[in-house]
Amino acid sequence: MYEVTDPAAWIEGAIRTFIDESPENSMRNEADEKAWGTPAVGFSSGADPLYPFYKEDIGGFFLTPVEWFETAYPEIKVRPVELTVISWILPQTEATKVEHRLQEKWPNERWARSRIYGEECNRALRRHIVEALKEAGYKAVAPMITAEFKTATSEKYGRASNWSERHAAYTAGLGTFGLSDGLITPVGKAMRAGSVIAQIDIPVSERRYEDHHAYCLLYADGTCGVCIDRCPVGAISKEGHDKNLCSKHINATSEYVRSNYGFEGYGCGLCQTGVPCESRIPPGLER
Repeated sequence: MYEVTDPAAWIEGAIRTFIDESPENSMRNEADEKAWGTPAVGFSSGADPLYPFYKEDIGGFFLTPVEWFETAYPEIKVRPVELTVISWILPQTEATKVEHRLQEKWPNERWARSRIYGEECNRALRRHIVEALKEAGYKAVAPMITAEFKTATSEKYGRASNWSERHAAYTAGLGTFGLSDGLITPVGKAMRAGSVIAQIDIPVSERRYEDHHAYCLLYADGTCGVCIDRCPVGAISKEGHDKNLCSKHINATSEYVRSNYGFEGYGCGLCQTGVPCESRIPPGLER
C-alpha cells in the first residue's frame, strides 16, 4: 500500500502508460503495430442516478456499480457514493481507419486484429488497473473480465448484458450514442471502451450533455446518416440499429477472416469509419 495524492491523474497516467508502453498493445502482425492510440479517460460516481436508470430501462439483470462491487467483495458493505467507475476509450489507429474506410463488406486485417488482439490488450489493461488499485490499497473489480459477466435479453432492447462499457463511458462524460448505437467520443466512434469499479474517491468528469444522442448529426439537426449507407446488410436505418441483422453479419465475418487473414477472428465496424464522427465529435456539436 502506498499513498496516492492525485488519484485521477494517477489512474489516467497508468492507463496511458500501459497503452503507450505495454507489449500487450499489439496487432500481433509482422510489423508488431500498436492496436490502439492514446486513450481518453473519464470518471463517474457509483451513486450517479443513471446507473439505477439503466437497470430499470435495460432490465433487472443489469448490475449497478455497487452490485458489481458487492459481488466481488460480499464481505464488504459500501454505499454507492463510495465507488468510482473508471472509464476509458481506446481509439483505433489512423492506419487502421484509413484502410477500413475502403472496405464495403468485410473488415480489413488491422480491424480484425484489433477486435481480437486489441481486445486482449483491453482485458490486460482492465487487470492491470485492478491490480494497481489493489497495490495502492483500493479494492476494485472489472465487470467485463469476471465470471459473473453475462449476456441477456432485454424486453425493450433485445440482446444486452449485465454491464455496459459504453453506458459507463457515457455516464463519465466521454461521449453520446449515434444512430448505429456506437459511442461518439472526443477521439471518435472507431474505438473500444473499458471500465473498472473501485472503492476510491475521484472527482467525477464533467458531462457536457443531457441528450444521449447529442453528438449524432442525424439526431441533432437531421443531416448525415452516412452510417446507414456504410452498413453492408441494412442493419442501420433512420429508425435505428437492428442488432439481430448486425450480429448475423458479424458472425459471418469469421469465415472471411479465417480464409483471408489466417487467424480466428471476426469484426465489422464499417459504420465506425468513413463517417463524420469517425475520429472526433462532429464540428458544432461539442458542448
